[in-house]
Amino acid sequence: MEERVVEREFGELALNMGPQHPSTHGVFRLQLHLRGETIVKVVPHIGYLHRGVEKLSETLDYDMLPPVYERDDYLSPTSNSLAFVLAVERLAEIEVPRRASYLRIVVAELQRIASHLVWLGTFGLDLGGALGGGATLFLYCFRERERILDLMESLTGTRFHTNMNQIGGVRYDVYPEFDKEVIETLNYIENRVREYREALDANPVFLERTKGIGIVPPWLAREVGASGPVLRGSGIQYDLRKNKPYLSYPEFEFEVPVGKEGDVYDRYSVRVEEMVESARIVRQAIEGLPEGPIHSRKPLKSATLLKPPKKDVYVAVESPRGELGMYVVSDGSSKPYRVKVRSPSFSNIALIPHILPGHLVADAVAILGSLDPVFGDVDR
Repeated sequence: MEERVVEREFGELALNMGPQHPSTHGVFRLQLHLRGETIVKVVPHIGYLHRGVEKLSETLDYDMLPPVYERDDYLSPTSNSLAFVLAVERLAEIEVPRRASYLRIVVAELQRIASHLVWLGTFGLDLGGALGGGATLFLYCFRERERILDLMESLTGTRFHTNMNQIGGVRYDVYPEFDKEVIETLNYIENRVREYREALDANPVFLERTKGIGIVPPWLAREVGASGPVLRGSGIQYDLRKNKPYLSYPEFEFEVPVGKEGDVYDRYSVRVEEMVESARIVRQAIEGLPEGPIHSRKPLKSATLLKPPKKDVYVAVESPRGELGMYVVSDGSSKPYRVKVRSPSFSNIALIPHILPGHLVADAVAILGSLDPVFGDVDR
């Protein structure tokens, strides 16, 4: 009943955008208050995809949970399970073999590229006029993403939810031709991404729809806790892989792209450049892959249940959307006492009521798309 009562001034129109709308990138509802075509107020409504995964964690053993968390941010599953296993490993003081650390990075960075390809393709659909028609860019990006999914299938047996990360290491090791196939795939994707950037940067419609639109000042990005490409698009060079490094990231050379204006264009630019930097990381990891074991624990079929000591930890990783953190509390049993997920999509969409007012309805689609929210990551 509450949703039917809309407080608005005389002359305003309240328009529901979503929850079943292709440009909300999931089940998300924006209540737009309009004067003509101009947005004067926004009320976001979330919670349509809530699965209760944090409460579910209290009922499952630690070793059962990495695949469960891969379903949260369903465009970058490995980031979710990686954050969780790193938290548990810190709880239980479990050392991870160096080879496993490298393999975790390879899969995480390949999935970062795949996630950004999905974003770029759907962003083309949002804007419509990109590359002569939104569906063109969309199909191109999904074609490139298929190459990465093929690699994941060859490595793990599954294309998407790889279940690569386990507490203590990884489940799968590389096969003889993997390094060659990875390099060929990266060469192909890098060339295509450069072509798309050149085409988009020469497209006056694309530039009109993105430059100077949805500006997020640095102070506002900090205020709402934005992270990832949204934060870096506003000129703040903060990336957990550099600022609070984990795994073997300090051993690799890569840059952290940042924007200047904090608009839709800068957030687009940061993600495109991140794909190139992720490819650079994967190349180094493949070329320098250490020898040795991929796991530091006994096989699960013969292992006793993991029971970390009583304490709590917070561990975060740099997912394609930003700081993905896991706060895990142990009571000494084989199941977590509490788990709280710090999801980047949730914090990033907090910008919406601040940056949409003053723009046109058509701009709402571009701005929301530039935040790259995943609503499994928001609602959990």
